[in-house]
Amino acid sequence: MTDVPNVGRTLFGYFRSSAAYRVRIALNLKGLDYHQQPVSLVKGEQRGDDYLALNPQGLVPALLDNGVLLTQSLAICEYLDDAYPDTPALLPAAPVLRAQVRAVAQSIACDIHPLNNLRVLNYLKNELLLEDDARNAWYQHWVSAGFAALERQLAASAGQYCFGDVPTLADACLLPQVFNAQRFNVDMAAYPLLAGIAGRLEQLPAFAAAHPSQQPDAA
Repeated sequence: MTDVPNVGRTLFGYFRSSAAYRVRIALNLKGLDYHQQPVSLVKGEQRGDDYLALNPQGLVPALLDNGVLLTQSLAICEYLDDAYPDTPALLPAAPVLRAQVRAVAQSIACDIHPLNNLRVLNYLKNELLLEDDARNAWYQHWVSAGFAALERQLAASAGQYCFGDVPTLADACLLPQVFNAQRFNVDMAAYPLLAGIAGRLEQLPAFAAAHPSQQPDAA
């Protein structure tokens, strides 16, 4: 890691991190400029003293916004909505719809993603000594269970995207999780609604620019 300015906006992340991916989408949707500071999870840079001094959890993303440090992807996204109200909203104004969007975002970020992120998969490999096939089966089981619930849940709200025809925080969470699922050979044909939404999201500039392959640390 290098020194970063205490003014402007710097995102500490990793190109394949789902959590960092969703924050990149949020920043892009809101049209906010930002500098990226890669933190290699594979090299263990998140456990280095300099990064732990910044974020004691040793997780990505972290956002430094004009000298204020923020962590946890959903908290960062909601901060961006509150701090920059003159940019496109990530959450609807209506209380019920707002809560429904949050519920979908949280079901992905809190229920699906934590069971299959890199540190969990590494623990299964290095501590429990699971072979690749067993780890992949773990991943596919939990993602498939979560996606099956989301497929049913979004049937009542979906338009072009998760909630109607304007992308929201729910979409910023969905696409990174679909990207990861595809990396681990989850059959998206079983979830036609989610697959259709993800396909349309991929065509939007804010989402396309946030794709892992477009990041400065992409392998």
